[in-house]
Amino acid sequence: MNPNLTYVLVVGVLFAAGVTLLLERSLTRVLMGVILLGNGANLLLLTGGKAGGPPIVGTTAEGDMSDPLPQAMVLTAIVITLGMTAFLLALAYRSWHLNGHDEVQDDVEDRRIMELADRDEGPGTADNDAGDGDGDGDVALATVPADDTTASPAGDGGRGR
Repeated sequence: MNPNLTYVLVVGVLFAAGVTLLLERSLTRVLMGVILLGNGANLLLLTGGKAGGPPIVGTTAEGDMSDPLPQAMVLTAIVITLGMTAFLLALAYRSWHLNGHDEVQDDVEDRRIMELADRDEGPGTADNDAGDGDGDGDVALATVPADDTTASPAGDGGRGR
């Protein structure tokens, strides 16, 4: 069975728009991206199935039966997408309630790791210009030595026991 070109284009557009929205910083846009990706996956799974009669032995000839596996996978994908949607809605609501916006902020630890990686690359290769003094609003972050073991919440010197 050859898939219809319209379905292929629609699946491509849904996946492209979903991935683009997933890369945004707003949780609302991430939610919309998950929904578009879920719908694109459902349509992709359905295009793989063969059209035919109900897959019940005795009601349809064996060669004319439709494949029930894509339908079962689509039902599973719908449930997974619904669960992800509910989870992201809860995250967005909590973020809105606490911060007044649903933007995902940079993690300080991620910034520190990026800064250390830029320093390891050497001068002239870093694309991060934090603290370069050019007045464009960049903020240099204070770094913590990697061997600092005194910040364990258990008070055990960082051993985690």
